[in-house]
Amino acid sequence: MQLIPAIDLLDGRCVRLLHGDFEKVTHYPAAPAELARSYAEAGAEWLHVVDLAASRDGADADTSALIKLLGQAPQSVQTGGGVRNGKDITNRLNAGAARVVIGSLCVADTRSFIIWLEHFGADKLVAAVDIRLDEKGVPWPRIHGWTDQGDRDMWQLLDELSAGGLVHLLCTDISRDGALSGPNLDLYSEITRRYPQLQLQASGGVSSLDDLHALKPVRAAGVITGKALLDRRFSIAEALEALR
Repeated sequence: MQLIPAIDLLDGRCVRLLHGDFEKVTHYPAAPAELARSYAEAGAEWLHVVDLAASRDGADADTSALIKLLGQAPQSVQTGGGVRNGKDITNRLNAGAARVVIGSLCVADTRSFIIWLEHFGADKLVAAVDIRLDEKGVPWPRIHGWTDQGDRDMWQLLDELSAGGLVHLLCTDISRDGALSGPNLDLYSEITRRYPQLQLQASGGVSSLDDLHALKPVRAAGVITGKALLDRRFSIAEALEALR
């Protein structure tokens, strides 16, 4: 399982949001480029970067901090946040991103996402599906900053995306995101059972090395962790050892 440390960028700084709420932001002192370099030197081969300004501000967003980080990070970087069209994908790939992560649009405009899979190549794109469980335990995608619900449940969505050639899936249980409450093992196990061909990236809730150990039987391709590393609950080296 690949360890994928996460950095959230907002106005050029490294931050974390609780449950995606811009009113609940924690700022961290480390410069994004220095943090990326330290993660790479410790052995992390990938980095997940979310441009929160692009998510918040749309077409008017200043993405210069992201473009700068893409040029400086020594490891492979996948980046999302505010990706709205093919031009955004092209700009990030040209700036050095290895993969571009697309959230709301893979749910709201699945047809366009599948066209992009064909155009850019399935290995260049990641479908990021953020879900909430309903009272029956069915996962429903949330879009537009988690304010709206998709028009079909996650299983229906993944059936369509898989048929369209999807390879990389990033799934976040919103209730666990930034809360250090442990990953949703049942959800991720069900995804890998239903779609063994997908390269699943488990995201949300990792708080300890025990959580990483618990994820191994899920057979995910990778695990994304941000806050736990920033809060020094464990190091990159300890995480890599736990995942071996």
